Amino acid sequence: MIKIQKQKINISIQNKKLITKNTGAAVNFLGVARPTNSSGKIKYIEIEHYPKMTEKRIKEIETFAVNKWKLNKCIIIHRYGIIKPGEYIVYIGTSSQHRNNAFRACEYIIDFLKVKAPFWKIEKINNKKIFVNSKKKDEKKIKIIY
Repeated sequence: MIKIQKQKINISIQNKKLITKNTGAAVNFLGVARPTNSSGKIKYIEIEHYPKMTEKRIKEIETFAVNKWKLNKCIIIHRYGIIKPGEYIVYIGTSSQHRNNAFRACEYIIDFLKVKAPFWKIEKINNKKIFVNSKKKDEKKIKIIY
């Protein structure tokens, strides 16, 4: 299941959806908007995307992970719009019969989202808006590990 949404993420509802009949492990990742970076205090971040392109790309990520790691459930929720420090940006939940599969799939999905999903992130710091690029180390990781 994937969702791209403006509204806040309800973690407890999503976690309950992960448990199925043969679930032996459920793992989740929460991405949180940081309050500061090296340039100063972040007032908010703004995330933009093209809905059809974003949904298609994330669906591909989900399908790949479900098949590769034999997941029972996979939930990917990513917010867009104005997000304040301390709010959740992304939720990834995976469940499977064995914990290793759930952990590896969850890690793969967040790594992939950081560098390959078509989101554009801008940080509002003081009176400036700063475009955030993906980090080279994240790009290398997705190429090497997966």
